[in-house]
Amino acid sequence: MGDPGVDYEIRRFEPATKGSPGYAAAAAWMQAVAFGFHDERRTDARVDRGLEMHLVDRRILTGAYRTGPAPAHALGPDVPVATFGTMDKTLNVGFGRLLETRLVTAVTVRTPHRRRGLLRRMMIGELALAQEQGLAMAALTASEASIYGRFGFGAATSEQSIKVDTSARFALDHAPMGTVEVADPKVLLELAPQIFERVHRLTPGSIGRHEFYRQFVSGSVRREGEDGDPKVRAALHYGPDGGVDGYVSYRFCGWDKEPYTMEIVDLVAATRDAYLELWQYLAAIDLVERITWEEAPVDDPLPWALADSRCVDASTPRDMLWLRILDVGKALEARKFSADGRLLLKVADPLGLDDGTFELNVQGGEATVERVSPGHEADLELDISALSSVYLGAVHPVTLTAAGRIREGAPGAAARAAAMFAVERPAHCLTHF
Repeated sequence: MGDPGVDYEIRRFEPATKGSPGYAAAAAWMQAVAFGFHDERRTDARVDRGLEMHLVDRRILTGAYRTGPAPAHALGPDVPVATFGTMDKTLNVGFGRLLETRLVTAVTVRTPHRRRGLLRRMMIGELALAQEQGLAMAALTASEASIYGRFGFGAATSEQSIKVDTSARFALDHAPMGTVEVADPKVLLELAPQIFERVHRLTPGSIGRHEFYRQFVSGSVRREGEDGDPKVRAALHYGPDGGVDGYVSYRFCGWDKEPYTMEIVDLVAATRDAYLELWQYLAAIDLVERITWEEAPVDDPLPWALADSRCVDASTPRDMLWLRILDVGKALEARKFSADGRLLLKVADPLGLDDGTFELNVQGGEATVERVSPGHEADLELDISALSSVYLGAVHPVTLTAAGRIREGAPGAAARAAAMFAVERPAHCLTHF
């Protein structure tokens, strides 16, 4: 099989546009990502569009490359056998506080080159670099749930798919406070980032959005294919002051699908009224009897606002945002806590980036963290992935204790941790990356 350290070279570089140095390497990296996610081969135009968006996000592209020649007729050594991308965005950690976070994305390993430690080399190198650069948190969204726990990531938020019956059964117990109007989807190129920023600052678990989103929700690009999506429609919510405080981007699923269905592309509402009134608008669309949404919050107020909550058919919740604490003290001190108290946490880190025993003291909602010498009996003993899971308050420490993921050294410590780590509203992440 050879020595992975000798047979492969890890390269980290910036995106480049056509005609610039490094363009060929960046374009080959983009094609390798498409191959890894089973997408169609990207046209040159789509590659160029993607690289332009990556430049806006200031992404860093990482690839693993053969150090020797490829076999005859196989993809050449200029095409990476593994890919890994990163960018920095903010994470809402509760009570409006934003924490700079290293986002990991575009992780692929070509099948013949798996189990050679390539992902491990890229991941450990990137997490160590982020820690060295002063970041306290990393995050990703996982296509497979079994991969990232070994690197210290823990699932921290969930989402669900919903199908909403908008026939005569649909009736909201809500008196409109604003209005909804149809708009050209292209107005979202300007408005979507502004409205999302308001929601981002209100919602624990929210991740700042990358350039693709405003292009996607406006119908300017598709997830697959070169051109935009002419099926996309948009509606805006205007609050009592006349300002836009919410939008929905949606598309019709076609006359061959029954019941006739509208699919939500993106729904972003900065107020309770905007959320419910956008749903009232969707339910009133002629000829449509079902609305679907793949990224609905698990703690969705919609069913509770309906006269018949069974209009909403929800899937089993699934993990969405995975977090990885890189600096225990800095991460805990960055957030506000809902209850004062003291916890002694013994944290194990499989990568050795930041393990040890930490004393968490919270007074007036503000935390101080001190590393203490080994030998103290911890209130909670857990690995870094479990601590990362409970960090946003969406995963209950008592549940992880029952699952054997947390060992409780002091009776009631897990329940005490749950009260301390609670945030002001349910955590939800609307941003996939």
